Amino acid sequence: MAVSGTEQAEQQPVGIDELLDRVRAGYRRVEAQEAHEAARAGDALLVDIRYAALRERDGVIPGALVIERNELEWRLDPQGSHRTPEATGHDLQVVVICNEGYASSLAAASLHQLGLHRATDLIGGFQAWKAAGLPVAL
Repeated sequence: MAVSGTEQAEQQPVGIDELLDRVRAGYRRVEAQEAHEAARAGDALLVDIRYAALRERDGVIPGALVIERNELEWRLDPQGSHRTPEATGHDLQVVVICNEGYASSLAAASLHQLGLHRATDLIGGFQAWKAAGLPVAL
């Protein structure tokens, strides 16, 4: 669908910082310890969206599902034909983890658009997880 000239004039471009503020206002983000406890209790699915070079360099979170960012929506859409077995329903709590907590915010917002209303992301990303002394497998 094309956007008319009037609509384009009304839509002002935003910078990435403002965009992050807007999407983050739509859900509650979690700290590393909270994400760890929720995953251990079986209440949350940790999803690592970092690319392979970062996982190889820094390690992975044991038990986290690795789905690179470009496949995330297809793999976690409970109605999708390419979903992962862990994508059991729209009520699934997903904690998206990137390297430092920026790309994961945009990814969580995208999951909300698919109806995954409990999707969130990890404040500070994998680096915050590691700094908190939580489990990492090399």
